[in-house]
Amino acid sequence: MITFEGVTKRYDDGTVAVDDLTLEAPTGAITVFVGPSGCGKTTSLRMINRMIDATDGRILLDGQDVREIDPPTLRRGIGYVIQQAGLFPHRKIVDNVATVPHLLGWDRKRARARAMELLERVGLDAELARRYPFQLSGGQQQRVGVARALAADPPVLLMDEPFSAVDPVVRTSLQDELLRLQSDLQKTIVFVTHDIDEAIKLGDTVAVMRVGGRLAQMAGPATLLTEPADDFVREFLGRDRGIRRLSFIPAKDVRLAAVPADLALDASGRPLGWRTEGGLLPYGTFNPERDSLRAALDAALLAVNGTAVAVDEDDRVIGVATREALDEVLGQYAARHTAPAPESPWPEEAHRTSTPRAAPGSAGEAPGPDEPAPTDPGPGDRSDGEGPHG
Repeated sequence: MITFEGVTKRYDDGTVAVDDLTLEAPTGAITVFVGPSGCGKTTSLRMINRMIDATDGRILLDGQDVREIDPPTLRRGIGYVIQQAGLFPHRKIVDNVATVPHLLGWDRKRARARAMELLERVGLDAELARRYPFQLSGGQQQRVGVARALAADPPVLLMDEPFSAVDPVVRTSLQDELLRLQSDLQKTIVFVTHDIDEAIKLGDTVAVMRVGGRLAQMAGPATLLTEPADDFVREFLGRDRGIRRLSFIPAKDVRLAAVPADLALDASGRPLGWRTEGGLLPYGTFNPERDSLRAALDAALLAVNGTAVAVDEDDRVIGVATREALDEVLGQYAARHTAPAPESPWPEEAHRTSTPRAAPGSAGEAPGPDEPAPTDPGPGDRSDGEGPHG
């Protein structure tokens, strides 16, 4: 566990980058620091591995004050991933990944074997190991950066806007890859981003920071979306937080109807389109076992008849979801969360789908801002590193 106790960072010119920050980043979970430029996100992150030292307060790593640990020793036990990977341009990929094991005294054979294992784990072909960073795409370089951070199997991983420099498609792929790795490795991760959608998708706990380095709110994603602490948090989350809440409702609860005759299928049972006199019209699909209600509604909106096509893992049609069926789930969810006492039936883990998260309203509409929300586990926090003292 990483604990901030009244941490302040004040520079010689009087600038306060982080102001009396107190929070906990739970063991084995992803804590995301998010906020506008100048809110102290990256400063807070870099105080964990003592790239920057705090002016006041304490940061504890599993109960030990990080100021009691020699900085190089501390950093070798913490994985660190930065924007644009930060790879050594003169070293081959395999040697980039093996950097920390080499520093820890591993022999060359063992270090390279570990590097090859991790390249495979992050989804890179073994043939890339002999290339140099300039020979890889931006997304591949970021995967190498993650592999390098994991090379010595550190319990803690710090990630400073690691995916911000890649295009949206690659970024989504890298986010999904991180969630997959985390489900296997269960590291304690502190992740910095300025993107609230990324924070909602990745974080078990999200800490929203305001300019001046103060914590505005720390909560799980569902609670954050449904119960923003103040106008600043509400504005930072944006007007579409009701839509994001739909990602907390599992699509598996949507009632499916039989495949209608006007849905054309190929020989394998995969959809081709909706039949009309003028030809086939577009359709949208979702996987009930994997996706959220947000994905199901998106699929319905892609079709002129408002019907979403449900598919299995092989993209074969297993039924359809009408607008009425989608409305039914929204209504059920809203009714559950207007009751005063019961615990939320939708765990925070439901957000770990390939789509973002959010929760319900009624009858096909996004929920209103005053609707109650699912409960969230644990704490969360955010800090920023942009600006001169960011």
